[in-house]
Amino acid sequence: MADRADKARWTSPLRRRRGPGWAEQTPTWRAARPALIADTLKRASARPSGNWFVAGASREVRPGSPYGRTVGGVEVVLWRSRSGGLRAGPGACPHLGAPLRDSRVVCGTLVCHWHGLALDGSAFADWQPYPAHDDGVLVWVRLDAVGGEEPTERPVVPDRPAPGSGVDAVYTAVGRCEPQDVVANRLDPWHGSWFHPYSFVDLTVVREPRGDEDDAFEVDVSFRVAGRLVVPVRAEFTAPEPRTVVMRITDGEGATSVVETHATPLTAGDAQRPRTAVIEAVVAASDRRGFALARAAAPVLRPLMRRTAGRLWRDDLAYAERRWELRSSGRFPG
Repeated sequence: MADRADKARWTSPLRRRRGPGWAEQTPTWRAARPALIADTLKRASARPSGNWFVAGASREVRPGSPYGRTVGGVEVVLWRSRSGGLRAGPGACPHLGAPLRDSRVVCGTLVCHWHGLALDGSAFADWQPYPAHDDGVLVWVRLDAVGGEEPTERPVVPDRPAPGSGVDAVYTAVGRCEPQDVVANRLDPWHGSWFHPYSFVDLTVVREPRGDEDDAFEVDVSFRVAGRLVVPVRAEFTAPEPRTVVMRITDGEGATSVVETHATPLTAGDAQRPRTAVIEAVVAASDRRGFALARAAAPVLRPLMRRTAGRLWRDDLAYAERRWELRSSGRFPG
């Protein structure tokens, strides 16, 4: 009887869309006020980061292999200790400068492949380790010389679905722009159904930021599944620190799911041709009984989730790069 009652209550998350086509939708350019986006970006840029930068996905730092990333012009290497803990430090060997990202990890110790110098994560001569943090989805490194802020013990990690309850995937892309250009893109929700009609339709901004105490965009939007089939949700966009924007589904299918967009500078702040890594973490969750199957199929779903993110970011990086190009040439304020 209980199974039949559950089936009777089951409803499909899909809806059939009957709205206008792309060219007939209401223009959003008046609502997407440059001053509003700039003010929201300015407030986000003023929030503390504690000098923490996202370096990559947690599962990319595998036991037995070093992982290299340049952040703010600083070469960084990360690896796992014997117990699986995260270690980080300068990416150049203190002996003769060998690239430690190409070295080996033996029993949790980083061993340089040029002359065998072993580093266990503690200081050695002028080689000083960097604070590192693994939140289970992403790995972070603290670079005080790059951030220039008051350091904190831990990064600002957004709230996520409970560990083990969701399916996560991390996508990384690199563009010629600065982190603020990536963040500005995400703080412009109005471009969604115009620039990405293959993914978003019927987008309406129902609440705008009002200042530090109420600094979120709230959006009603439908995710396109196929043809006219969509999944309508309400989502909230917030910027908890200067290089992060979080989209959280607050109502509808997948409530509590998050998409975290982290912008990590690869080049130094004075670089004439800056490069920024977009490291986007998607953590999908659902209270539907069948979602347990999705968790079991996570290794198959992750490439599909990354492919979806990649399609969006091919467009959005062009947006961010264009913004940087206009700013750097003086043709657009910023």
